[in-house]
Amino acid sequence: MMIGMSQERLGELLGLTFQQVQKYEKGVNRIGAGRLFEIARILGVPIQYFYESVSEQLAGAPGFAERDSQPVLEFVSSGDGLQLSLAFMRIKDAKVRKRVLDLVKSLADDSTESPE
Repeated sequence: MMIGMSQERLGELLGLTFQQVQKYEKGVNRIGAGRLFEIARILGVPIQYFYESVSEQLAGAPGFAERDSQPVLEFVSSGDGLQLSLAFMRIKDAKVRKRVLDLVKSLADDSTESPE
């Protein structure tokens, strides 16, 4: 999504079906180092791109008393979450970003309140 390439196109460039690419993306099938290297080359990213958050995830792994951040990671990696994050990052004005954040918070609060 970030570079505008479909799973189908990536599959073509790798000589795979889009279903196989989809399985790699969802973590259903493991991906070998050679294939990962090829994907990085096609996408034009360094191989480290795929490991950027690993150290953060290990360092920030919740303990017994801490809340699990898995729902946040799932949202950010979803299509809607990614699009929302990318659009938000394009807002340059800090005041506008704050107003957008306040709007989203108020909408979330409104949707969780039970009608009286």
